[in-house]
Amino acid sequence: MDGEKHLPKEFNYRMHHLLDHLQDKIENLKQTMVEKDCCILNDFEEVNKLFKSIHHNAATFYLQLYLEPYTKHLEILTVCAQALSEKRHGALIAIKRKDAIDTLVHSGVPLHAKLSASLLEAIFYPGNPLHDGGVLIEEDTIISAGNIFPSAVHFKGKEKVGTRHRAAIGLSEISDELVMVVSEETGRISFALSGALYPIQPGGISL
Repeated sequence: MDGEKHLPKEFNYRMHHLLDHLQDKIENLKQTMVEKDCCILNDFEEVNKLFKSIHHNAATFYLQLYLEPYTKHLEILTVCAQALSEKRHGALIAIKRKDAIDTLVHSGVPLHAKLSASLLEAIFYPGNPLHDGGVLIEEDTIISAGNIFPSAVHFKGKEKVGTRHRAAIGLSEISDELVMVVSEETGRISFALSGALYPIQPGGISL
């Protein structure tokens, strides 16, 4: 995947520091279990919070790495994804990068509208005729909505995934597009790139 071979030293240092801290927390928890006969649920909660913080840092970094060259509106996309996640409104959003994908998506309604979080939220509001399809974004423009993306062919992930996730993976298998997905069942935000699906904790991205 592009960008992974030469990660910035600052990011590597921060991740190593956080992971070392997490490892220390886990070791302390294990020691507590041996030495003390007490409830350790609060200790588990602290470990969970730290793990989520590490996940947050990684998710934010990678989204910026993969999308900054192609759109100046990462904040709009993340604000929208957060809002949709909180409301459990499913969404499928493809951000165009280098590849032309005119022949890969079908049946969309042309919009050519300025990108905004409120418009994206309206498109994916349950009951909207376009909410079941995918949105295609290029730079600062919503090109079309209600698109049908090709379903995944080669995905061999351990988790069973729904229609939106298979469509996100499918488009990313045959193009370099990054496709964001919000699950209406769980509210979880994920993104697909190069045929792989990368889940993000709810509330796990902010720029």
